Amino acid sequence: MANPTKSQSSSSSSSSSSKRRWTKSISTISARIFFLLIIFQIPLFRVTCRSGMCTSPLHVTSSQLIASEVFPVPVVKALLYPGAALNGLIHNFTLPKWDHLLDLYNLTNAKEASAVTDLQRLEVLAGSYFTVAGALVGLVKPGRMSMFGNLLVIWGLVKEGILGKPVTTDPSKAVYVYPTMVIAVICAFSSVKYDAKKVARSAPIRSSAKPLQGSSKSKLK
Repeated sequence: MANPTKSQSSSSSSSSSSKRRWTKSISTISARIFFLLIIFQIPLFRVTCRSGMCTSPLHVTSSQLIASEVFPVPVVKALLYPGAALNGLIHNFTLPKWDHLLDLYNLTNAKEASAVTDLQRLEVLAGSYFTVAGALVGLVKPGRMSMFGNLLVIWGLVKEGILGKPVTTDPSKAVYVYPTMVIAVICAFSSVKYDAKKVARSAPIRSSAKPLQGSSKSKLK
């Protein structure tokens, strides 16, 4: 005769393992979609940057990397090329040339551009860095970096769009958020793995009740 307790424990363990697999697959798929949004430079917002107008976190990050010379130029070009190739195939059915990639993104004079633009939008700049890094790292191990970067970018856009800081007099240079930003935020939050069972194990409940020593002694007497 089968033990009902054993069958219940086996069914609960199988359901928990299937739930963990489902959560892992959701986070992995979300991280890959988020990577495609970033690497193909799908327009998420429009904001002023050193190269003129930037419409993706990768464009903001690339303009800062070229201006500061933190990474070699070929590395920045390698990050920009997938999005440039997709854009070229969609509009002209041609692939961009490697040597003209900086001209295509108006990054040749990024070093001479004023740094005031980036200093006025530190949240968008820092958030773009975290967003690009989180998209790259998320292919191997999805984490919270993408979500944190998106929150920083959103706060920077809200501060400029609603609070008017910094003040923009030219309507063509005003901040704008594309509907695809919603997809990026959903993917960034969905890529984070939440394991409630692990959290419960890491924080065990401690009993605050103490035994009454006086009552035990009185019984012995």
